[in-house]
Amino acid sequence: MQKDPIMKVLAWMNLAASTEITDPEAVSLATVDQNGFPNVRTVLLRKIESDAFLFFTNYTSKKAQEIESNSKVALSFHWKSLAKQIRIRGIAEKEDGVVADEYYDARALGSKIGAWASKQSSVLLNRKELLERVREAEKKFKDNPHRPSFWGGIRIRPLSIEFWQEGESRLHERELWNRSDIGEKWFSYLLYP
Repeated sequence: MQKDPIMKVLAWMNLAASTEITDPEAVSLATVDQNGFPNVRTVLLRKIESDAFLFFTNYTSKKAQEIESNSKVALSFHWKSLAKQIRIRGIAEKEDGVVADEYYDARALGSKIGAWASKQSSVLLNRKELLERVREAEKKFKDNPHRPSFWGGIRIRPLSIEFWQEGESRLHERELWNRSDIGEKWFSYLLYP
């Protein structure tokens, strides 16, 4: 068994990059709304740090608002081509500094403009309205839009990470890593399938 679950996540993601047809970094993100109902959606994991996972979003989106209200979240990767899954639970926080700036600056121009044009998760009357907002942003920023203050990263610091590998006769391999708090030592053990 490895000593660092983040390194194992990286190893499995590298495997997925060579076997998944599209978006091996796609991950399901679960949040909870103000009424206690869970919401799950797919986001693209864009960065793995030594102790955190990052994706980027509009801070006015439903997911960002739910994270603002309740920072406890869950992630789930599933790679059918590998018969592997990773489940992560942790604490989310905003990343609206240098890391967000660097990621935004590396995006394609159309994606940068789109960040300005979209009122993510708000009601859209018709597609024409969105395209008009895109044209306005293109006119305003030309080819050099800066990162909007309402757009940035979400950093998830894990407290538990479970690795699941499909096994013959449904005797799957499960390995759970837990720690009591962020920055604390990881403990791992196997689980019955």
